[in-house]
Amino acid sequence: MNGDALVLDDVSKRYGAVTAARDLSLSVAPGELLTLIGPSGCGKSTTLRLVAGLDRPDAGAIRIDGETVADRRTWRPPERRRVGLVFQDHALFPHLSVARNVAFGLARLSRAEQQRRIGEVLELVRLGHLAKRYPHELSGGEQQRVALARALAPRPAVVLLDEPFSSLDETLRAQVRADTVAALRETKTTAMLVTHDQTEALSTGDRVVVMCAGLIEQADTPQRVFESPATRFVASFMGDADFLPAQVHHALLTCEIGVVSTVPGWADADVDVDVVLRPHEVALRPDPGSDARVVDVDYHGAFVLHTVRLGSGRTLRSWQTHAVRYPIGTPVAVSVVPGISPTLLVGDHAVAAPPTR
Repeated sequence: MNGDALVLDDVSKRYGAVTAARDLSLSVAPGELLTLIGPSGCGKSTTLRLVAGLDRPDAGAIRIDGETVADRRTWRPPERRRVGLVFQDHALFPHLSVARNVAFGLARLSRAEQQRRIGEVLELVRLGHLAKRYPHELSGGEQQRVALARALAPRPAVVLLDEPFSSLDETLRAQVRADTVAALRETKTTAMLVTHDQTEALSTGDRVVVMCAGLIEQADTPQRVFESPATRFVASFMGDADFLPAQVHHALLTCEIGVVSTVPGWADADVDVDVVLRPHEVALRPDPGSDARVVDVDYHGAFVLHTVRLGSGRTLRSWQTHAVRYPIGTPVAVSVVPGISPTLLVGDHAVAAPPTR
């Protein structure tokens, strides 16, 4: 396959007065695993439904494997889009065996070809020994893997997964997620996965698409989304983040807690910014002379989250190892871990260079 496996070109969707998706433009490469995340109502599930053909866009175009499936003149229903769907509730047919569930999208193949393909995908998800069982005889994780096998069986151009692991308990969810990603990687399948779990989005996707109010705030690698958020929203939504007013003066970034870092390329700058600080970037040490005080201690097992109120009344959070637990009320000196290059915001957007006046 040449070109992109999936393209959204200025796609919009309204439900009455509500715009659920606004001017979405996105390209997904063959074999790429894309995760979509955002708060409830941000448009991530709407985007999935538009690609699947379950909803029709009001504007823009959608192309799958080079073929236009939706625009002002063209409309392909779901069954003509070469997409596989995996839902949160798995949507298995309770009266059909595992094998017959997987065979659902293989009606055009001969009986022998069907049996061969059923065997291939069930072995891929390690369920070949359960082919004759029925959904009610399977665990939640096994049902999810059957749903994935059914989606992969017709060799779709794109697999769409709508929060497929959210109904599983935490331990099982991690294992089934790993199995699912392994199957998608092994088959080099292009996939789009909707999730509300930040860890899942960052650990699963080749790229992460963060959405808010129907817009794409950032589409980038997991590392850049977390370490170099494009907007204030992305910084606050993708992990814990605190914001402090700061100044860049002759390439030196300072704020209430002191010098944060140097900012290469800002030698002539004199700019007010907000600095984004994540808890793992904030260091603490006891200091009786400090006006910063620990106001909350939250135990997380291997790590302990300390909340510190600064002299200004603003708060910062700091992760400490489980062996370090400062009592509430402890005066502490607050600094930034050496080597950190934090994100700088002007307004609600990150800046990499001094803004022009």
